[in-house]
Amino acid sequence: MAEAEPSFKDPRWSLKGVTALVTGGTKGIGYAIVEELAALGAAVHICSRNQTEINERVREWESKGFKLSGSVCDLTSKAQREELIKTVSSVFHGKLNILILL
Repeated sequence: MAEAEPSFKDPRWSLKGVTALVTGGTKGIGYAIVEELAALGAAVHICSRNQTEINERVREWESKGFKLSGSVCDLTSKAQREELIKTVSSVFHGKLNILILL
C-alpha cells in the first residue's frame, strides 16, 4: 500500500504563530513565497518600493483570510532598512522567525 502524500492541511505543516518578513513580496518569487507562508498560517509583513502594489496585495491576501501587513522600503537606503526593522519589530512584538530577502 502506497503512503499518502503529505498535505499542507496537515497540522505538521502549520506555521500558525510564526512571523515572516518577505522583501519584494508583491511580485514574482516573493509573491509566491508570501502566498505559501500565509496559507500555512504565518503572519507575514511585506515590503516593496511601491505603496500601491503593497495595498493591492494586502487587500488581496486579507480577502483570503491571510494575516498580512506591509510597508514601503527601498533596501538600498540604510535609513529605510532601519525604519523597516523598527516597523516589523513593532508589528510582530519583537519576534521574527523567517526572513526572506529578495
